[in-house]
Amino acid sequence: MVTLGGLLTQGRTIVIDEVQRRADLFPVLRTLLDQFERHAQLLLLGSASPVLMKQAGESLAGRMSLLFVSGLGLHEARGLDPAQLWLRGGFPRAVLASSPRAAMRWLRDYLSLIIERDLPMLGLNVAAPVMQRFWRLLAHYHGQTWNAAAPARSLGVSEPTMRKYLDFLTGLQLVRQLPPWHENLGKRQIKAPKVYIRDSGLLHYLWGVADTTALWQHPRSGASWEGFALEQVLHTAQPDEAYFWGTHAGAELDLLMFKHGLRVGVEFKRVDAPTMTASMHIAIQDLKLDALYVVYPGSRRYTLTPGPGHRPGVPVVAVPLSELALLPADWS
Repeated sequence: MVTLGGLLTQGRTIVIDEVQRRADLFPVLRTLLDQFERHAQLLLLGSASPVLMKQAGESLAGRMSLLFVSGLGLHEARGLDPAQLWLRGGFPRAVLASSPRAAMRWLRDYLSLIIERDLPMLGLNVAAPVMQRFWRLLAHYHGQTWNAAAPARSLGVSEPTMRKYLDFLTGLQLVRQLPPWHENLGKRQIKAPKVYIRDSGLLHYLWGVADTTALWQHPRSGASWEGFALEQVLHTAQPDEAYFWGTHAGAELDLLMFKHGLRVGVEFKRVDAPTMTASMHIAIQDLKLDALYVVYPGSRRYTLTPGPGHRPGVPVVAVPLSELALLPADWS
């Protein structure tokens, strides 16, 4: 019988899936890694949950590195229609399903399993109907700043409980909380995070949107496209830090990224030919941006014409979503 230690001695790579289900493995793995450090190569797969991170932090600190894997992105699905990837999301079984109905059915079953099996197993013991309603509230707030008061009243729970639900799903990489950036500008700035359901297919299932025509006609399709494009940009750019910025007077920036000591702004516009706006000018001036990109669903990359008072030396470029791979090159 071959043991883990024997495989490690032979220099084999050992893959353990759903590792969060076996908390008792972590002390064993720690001992084996210490014993076979020169040979050990373990690939542990599982939910990026608070439970898993706690186990890893306590037992394998200094012995492992973490890699968060997102769903399929545009750079990985080059043979697929980008509109289909936007509609169905990044889960392979959804985006490759034989029909829109089959894709929505898979997403429905996936979300049900998360609510009824995975969340209780990982420590969030909430009645399934309550969590279903919470997910639908999140879909309503997708792309907006989060204020727990109204959702808490709707669910009949406290605001701290709502925060717990939101933070838990964020820790599971299912929801993104984009934090606000604020600095001393002499202006009242927004200090609540924006929330996004990270997989666009799950969002559209919750909206009841099953085909591309219905998606384009949906009154909040712009928010959906913003969330989809946001995930693609963050996956491609891999910034050191990421925020959004907004003032109570109405100026805003969809994404503020810090990388290599530079401040890079990104706006998401679901229009055919984006142009400069007053909000962009304010963001460039107030945030002292080094560059501003306007990501849109077109096919042509071009420089936007700045208006009077534009800070010199700051490029403003419209970039098709399909050409995001060019952004890191601009930062080098």
